[in-house]
Amino acid sequence: QVQLVESGGGLVQPGGSLRLSCAASGSILTIFNMGWYRQAPGKQRELLADITNGGSTNYSDSVKGRFTISRDNSKNTVYLQMNSLKAEDTAVYYCNADIIRLDRIIRNIYWGQGTQVTVSS
Repeated sequence: QVQLVESGGGLVQPGGSLRLSCAASGSILTIFNMGWYRQAPGKQRELLADITNGGSTNYSDSVKGRFTISRDNSKNTVYLQMNSLKAEDTAVYYCNADIIRLDRIIRNIYWGQGTQVTVSS
């Protein structure tokens, strides 16, 4: 079994910062790409950023220059540093990871449960 658990969401004022974390645990052999998505009410889930296990990153235009994705492979954890937050960044934020399980040697995409980020004064 594999689990992804996000943390770090909350309420922040416009212009503020938050750091999200997502830790993968369980029967893990290898983690390939890890990513962060968000879904605002009434909108589709959108990819914000992803990172390979070698550290190469990719960002959507909506967050480029404001958000930074990073990962600690020793902790099976991916982070999203969010700066200069705007009201339109309000959403539920999800992480995902492309994982090969150790117990069944099955490769699959796993998702976290989501964490709410609200940007408001």
